[in-house]
Amino acid sequence: MAPTKKGKANSVTESNRASQPKEYPSCLRAIPPSSVAITIHAKPGSKLSSITDISEEAVGVQIDAPARDGEANAALLDFIRSVIGVKKRQCSIGSGSKSRDKVVIVEDVTLQGVLDALNKAVKS
Repeated sequence: MAPTKKGKANSVTESNRASQPKEYPSCLRAIPPSSVAITIHAKPGSKLSSITDISEEAVGVQIDAPARDGEANAALLDFIRSVIGVKKRQCSIGSGSKSRDKVVIVEDVTLQGVLDALNKAVKS
């Protein structure tokens, strides 16, 4: 059997890379048809709201509200809405309303759009 030419082997490999889906952290999941679930580790009682980090497990978010009577949950949703740039009705808590680990559902957005918005918020 004849050895393959280097030029052809490289071009096939490059085209395969282009067709593979982009890797996203596992803390972001697409929910068909057009929603995204974000796993969040909330840290209530901070001086100001900010995104601290994005890891495979969760997005770390500091919240400037105390963890009582749903204040931190409301502040978390307001902050996530402002970061991603969606309307109030598009953002809700899917699970974990009484826990620091929550899942926030954002409707009518793309996975890439959410990732870009979160990365931009982490850098600023």
